[in-house]
Amino acid sequence: MNMEAFAITRVYADENGDSRFEDLTRSLNPEGEIGFLSDPEEVESIIFRKVVPTYDYDFHTAPARQYLFLLEGGIEIETSLGEKRSFKTGQVLLLEDTTGKGHRTRNLQTAVRSSVFVTLR
Repeated sequence: MNMEAFAITRVYADENGDSRFEDLTRSLNPEGEIGFLSDPEEVESIIFRKVVPTYDYDFHTAPARQYLFLLEGGIEIETSLGEKRSFKTGQVLLLEDTTGKGHRTRNLQTAVRSSVFVTLR
Protein backbone atom coordinates (compact mmCIF):
# COMPACT_ATOMS: atom_id res chain seq x y z
CA MET A 1 0.00 0.00 0.00
CA ASN A 2 1.39 3.37 -1.04
CA MET A 3 1.16 5.68 1.97
CA GLU A 4 2.45 8.70 0.05
CA ALA A 5 -0.33 8.98 -2.54
CA PHE A 6 -4.11 8.62 -2.81
CA ALA A 7 -5.59 7.17 -6.02
CA ILE A 8 -8.45 9.05 -7.72
CA THR A 9 -10.15 8.45 -11.07
CA ARG A 10 -11.11 11.62 -12.92
CA VAL A 11 -14.03 11.75 -15.38
CA TYR A 12 -13.75 14.80 -17.63
CA ALA A 13 -14.86 16.15 -21.02
CA ASP A 14 -12.22 16.61 -23.71
CA GLU A 15 -12.13 19.39 -26.30
CA ASN A 16 -14.69 17.47 -28.45
CA GLY A 17 -17.11 17.06 -25.52
CA ASP A 18 -16.36 13.34 -25.13
CA SER A 19 -16.09 12.02 -21.60
CA ARG A 20 -12.86 10.29 -20.66
CA PHE A 21 -11.12 8.69 -17.67
CA GLU A 22 -7.81 9.85 -16.18
CA ASP A 23 -5.98 8.17 -13.31
CA LEU A 24 -4.69 10.72 -10.79
CA THR A 25 -2.94 10.64 -7.45
CA ARG A 26 -2.97 13.16 -4.64
CA SER A 27 0.35 13.40 -2.85
CA LEU A 28 0.27 12.75 0.87
CA ASN A 29 2.66 14.24 3.39
CA PRO A 30 3.82 12.41 6.53
CA GLU A 31 2.26 14.01 9.60
CA GLY A 32 3.59 11.77 12.36
CA GLU A 33 1.23 9.62 14.40
CA ILE A 34 -1.89 10.91 12.64
CA GLY A 35 -0.73 9.46 9.32
CA PHE A 36 -0.30 10.94 5.85
CA LEU A 37 -2.37 13.95 4.75
CA SER A 38 -2.98 15.72 1.45
CA ASP A 39 -2.93 19.48 1.08
CA PRO A 40 -6.38 20.95 1.83
CA GLU A 41 -8.83 21.73 -0.99
CA GLU A 42 -11.58 24.34 -0.87
CA VAL A 43 -15.05 22.75 -0.96
CA GLU A 44 -18.53 24.18 -1.26
CA SER A 45 -20.91 21.52 0.02
CA ILE A 46 -21.39 17.87 0.94
CA ILE A 47 -24.28 15.63 -0.15
CA PHE A 48 -25.08 12.21 1.31
CA ARG A 49 -26.87 9.86 -1.11
CA LYS A 50 -28.54 6.44 -1.33
CA VAL A 51 -29.86 5.04 -4.62
CA VAL A 52 -32.20 2.18 -5.39
CA PRO A 53 -30.78 -1.24 -6.35
CA THR A 54 -31.89 -0.90 -9.99
CA TYR A 55 -30.10 2.44 -10.54
CA ASP A 56 -29.13 2.87 -14.21
CA TYR A 57 -28.81 6.53 -15.21
CA ASP A 58 -28.45 7.23 -18.92
CA PHE A 59 -25.87 9.67 -20.26
CA HIS A 60 -25.65 12.84 -18.17
CA THR A 61 -23.11 15.44 -17.18
CA ALA A 62 -22.01 16.06 -13.61
CA PRO A 63 -24.03 18.95 -12.08
CA ALA A 64 -20.81 20.47 -10.67
CA ARG A 65 -17.15 19.64 -10.17
CA GLN A 66 -17.32 17.13 -7.35
CA TYR A 67 -15.70 14.20 -5.65
CA LEU A 68 -17.70 10.98 -5.37
CA PHE A 69 -16.83 8.69 -2.45
CA LEU A 70 -18.33 5.19 -2.74
CA LEU A 71 -19.34 4.01 0.74
CA GLU A 72 -21.42 0.90 -0.07
CA GLY A 73 -21.86 -0.85 -3.38
CA GLY A 74 -20.18 -0.47 -6.72
CA ILE A 75 -20.83 1.28 -9.99
CA GLU A 76 -19.92 1.02 -13.62
CA ILE A 77 -19.29 4.25 -15.50
CA GLU A 78 -19.35 4.34 -19.29
CA THR A 79 -17.82 7.28 -21.18
CA SER A 80 -19.35 8.75 -24.32
CA LEU A 81 -16.64 6.86 -26.26
CA GLY A 82 -17.86 3.50 -24.88
CA GLU A 83 -15.03 2.87 -22.38
CA LYS A 84 -16.34 1.25 -19.19
CA ARG A 85 -14.74 1.02 -15.76
CA SER A 86 -16.02 -0.54 -12.56
CA PHE A 87 -15.55 1.09 -9.17
CA LYS A 88 -16.06 -0.52 -5.78
CA THR A 89 -16.64 0.52 -2.19
CA GLY A 90 -13.88 2.78 -0.94
CA GLN A 91 -12.89 4.24 -4.30
CA VAL A 92 -12.90 7.96 -5.09
CA LEU A 93 -13.83 9.67 -8.34
CA LEU A 94 -13.41 13.29 -9.40
CA LEU A 95 -16.35 14.16 -11.67
CA GLU A 96 -15.51 17.10 -13.92
CA ASP A 97 -17.51 16.43 -17.09
CA THR A 98 -19.92 19.29 -16.40
CA THR A 99 -20.25 19.94 -20.15
CA GLY A 100 -20.17 17.73 -23.23
CA LYS A 101 -21.75 14.35 -23.89
CA GLY A 102 -21.59 13.08 -20.31
CA HIS A 103 -21.24 9.61 -18.85
CA ARG A 104 -23.58 6.76 -17.93
CA THR A 105 -23.73 5.25 -14.42
CA ARG A 106 -25.23 1.98 -13.22
CA ASN A 107 -25.13 -0.07 -10.04
CA LEU A 108 -23.06 -3.24 -10.14
CA GLN A 109 -25.03 -5.02 -7.41
CA THR A 110 -28.75 -5.34 -6.88
CA ALA A 111 -28.53 -3.51 -3.56
CA VAL A 112 -28.93 -0.01 -2.21
CA ARG A 113 -25.77 2.00 -2.90
CA SER A 114 -24.49 4.70 -0.54
CA SER A 115 -22.16 7.50 -1.57
CA VAL A 116 -21.07 11.01 -0.70
CA PHE A 117 -20.59 13.94 -3.09
CA VAL A 118 -18.26 16.78 -2.10
CA THR A 119 -18.76 19.77 -4.39
CA LEU A 120 -15.66 21.82 -5.16
CA ARG A 121 -15.50 25.60 -5.41
